[in-house]
Amino acid sequence: MKSRTDGMWWGTAIEAPNPGGLARFYAELLGWHIGHEEAGNVVVASPQGPFFVFQQAEGYRAPVWPPADGEQRPMMHLDFQVGDLDSAVAEAVGLGATLAEDQPQENVRVLLDPAGHPFCLCLDEG
Repeated sequence: MKSRTDGMWWGTAIEAPNPGGLARFYAELLGWHIGHEEAGNVVVASPQGPFFVFQQAEGYRAPVWPPADGEQRPMMHLDFQVGDLDSAVAEAVGLGATLAEDQPQENVRVLLDPAGHPFCLCLDEG
């Protein structure tokens, strides 16, 4: 966008049944901080600029992984590159994530966050 300038913020909004709890999960997982919190909205900010806003969602239905006909489909998911896949999975599970049953790639692990959103940990093989 031509109206954007250096230093302007950007981010992603994610619906959740418990935005504070989900924000704290991702803040701990990523080593980011809670930048702002108010009723129904919590911002988790990266030191480099992007952020996630976790928003209260009434009637929230967790997405299903893998996608299945008639079920809530994941509309998007987050990918995080990691240097050690096994330890990253263990850390995420220790914080409240669940390892998905279906794992389609050898160097990627699909997990579900505490609200059921899928996210991927991708091994840095470079």
